[in-house]
Amino acid sequence: MNEANVGSIGGYRDRVLWQSRVAGLRRLDWTLCLTVLALSLIGALLVRSATFQLMTEQGKDPESFLKRHILNLIIGFVLGGVVTVLDYRLLRAYVPILYGLACVGLVAVLTPLGSTINGSHSWIVIGGGFQVQPSEFAKVGLVVLLAMILGEPRDGEIGPGRRDVLLALALAGVPAALIMLQPDLGTTLVFTAVVLGMLAVSGARKRWLVGLVGGGVAAGFAVWFFGLLKPYQLARFTAFMDPSADPRGAGYNAQQARIAIGSGGAFGKGLFNGEQTGGHFVPEQQTDFIFTVAGEELGFVGAAVIIVLLGVVLWRGLRIATQAADLFGTLVATGAVCWLAFQTFENVGMTIGIMPITGLPLPFVSYGGSATFANMIAFGLLQAVHVRRRPFD
Repeated sequence: MNEANVGSIGGYRDRVLWQSRVAGLRRLDWTLCLTVLALSLIGALLVRSATFQLMTEQGKDPESFLKRHILNLIIGFVLGGVVTVLDYRLLRAYVPILYGLACVGLVAVLTPLGSTINGSHSWIVIGGGFQVQPSEFAKVGLVVLLAMILGEPRDGEIGPGRRDVLLALALAGVPAALIMLQPDLGTTLVFTAVVLGMLAVSGARKRWLVGLVGGGVAAGFAVWFFGLLKPYQLARFTAFMDPSADPRGAGYNAQQARIAIGSGGAFGKGLFNGEQTGGHFVPEQQTDFIFTVAGEELGFVGAAVIIVLLGVVLWRGLRIATQAADLFGTLVATGAVCWLAFQTFENVGMTIGIMPITGLPLPFVSYGGSATFANMIAFGLLQAVHVRRRPFD
């Protein structure tokens, strides 16, 4: 074979590889990509607004939170890209490892390695201003675990049988119990939403869903009746029912959040011009209460834009779930959507007073390392299912 033939073969191979990469990029859900990017950019601006004045008053770098947030976003998008490139169908082989690592992380938090932040022993501080929250990554482990168990019906069965459902519930219960020991009620509720949503889509019999909902209600009454809630958790529920009952205590956050959002009016006071935000009346505005910054500075219109963008993410996720090549892919996408949907509803709801306050950040908007990474992994899972929606992709 002469040099001309070798060169032509090499050039043909390069063209094929290039065409394959271009085709792969075209198969991405670009609407989802651009929506997540838009939410991330809006979130970065809101994080800057929520922290600039406070850092200035403390004599620190006023852009420190923004810089770390941008770094988190870059790492998050890289993680999402890596997950997108991987074939999600191969995840079945690694599910036990992912699940095991998630449980190990949750156990480690309960040891002296863990640290308590805002009343929850959910963090492992690694230094340099960075900390890891294993419960965020446990959400990823839960989604792929349930997809593996519920996505492979036994011979002759349309949906998961009794043994599959019981196995799924038992294995999901282990990390949920560890998270409750922290205690982290918000993440436990996310787990509940994911389990119910994935069971419903998997084709499990309705009696399982009815039984789980009924059992959850009964367990809630039992916890309340026997006084098993921590004092601060009980105070949060009391404040949710009547924030004015303790305006300087448990009801303070809820009341100030509503004041901040209501003061924004239709079009807001302007980005970086929020008086409530600048005065630090609402705590944790860069994380759990980021939506109050949007409400005050961007007004009803700006807050509505954020909600619409989050709605687009959920819509594209549901569309991906319905077009998946197999039940495993459908369940992976469904789990990610249930996770992001519940967190969105809970976070926005607690700032406007229709949900009790929990420590759940707003997906793709709030500041945070572990939460940002986990959300971007969920985004990557949705893209991975989408680009392989045909069985032989």
